[in-house]
Amino acid sequence: MPVKIRLQRHGKKGKPFYWIVAADARSKRDGKFLEKIGTYNPNTNPATIDLNLDGAVQWLHNGAQPTDTARAILSYKGALLKHHLDGGVRKGALTQEQADAKLATWLEEKTGKVDAKKDGLSKAQAYARAKALQAEKEANEKRIAAQAEAAKAAEATEEAATEEAPATEENNEETEA
Repeated sequence: MPVKIRLQRHGKKGKPFYWIVAADARSKRDGKFLEKIGTYNPNTNPATIDLNLDGAVQWLHNGAQPTDTARAILSYKGALLKHHLDGGVRKGALTQEQADAKLATWLEEKTGKVDAKKDGLSKAQAYARAKALQAEKEANEKRIAAQAEAAKAAEATEEAATEEAPATEENNEETEA
């Protein structure tokens, strides 16, 4: 029975959420599976991946073939590296401690890169918010200034109209007399 490590789609339309599963290659995409290895949520930035590293490596040892997307996810989380290092341990090229140390340093570097990306995204988002707030403040100040000018202009025309009105009344009274 050929086994594949692949994604099983869940979630609603336009909001996909995937399970990473080990399944018989002949079963349907969302059909029966042998074991759920993890989850993948592409809706977040960066994408959220929860993976049982030991379970994935065990399936790789047993000969499971990952699909292209599953291979990218396994590589991103370090399952393929661990599988590779375990092969070196079996052949005697490395000791288990050396393999574990290499995997740990790789995982720390990867975590640092992911954290840097998250920090960069949060800084960019904060900068965009600050810029939008500044633009909104400027627009409000312009609007308030325009309203004040309009009010002054209205007062000036009102005063001019009240000054002209008594003069016309005096002219009317003189003509009647």
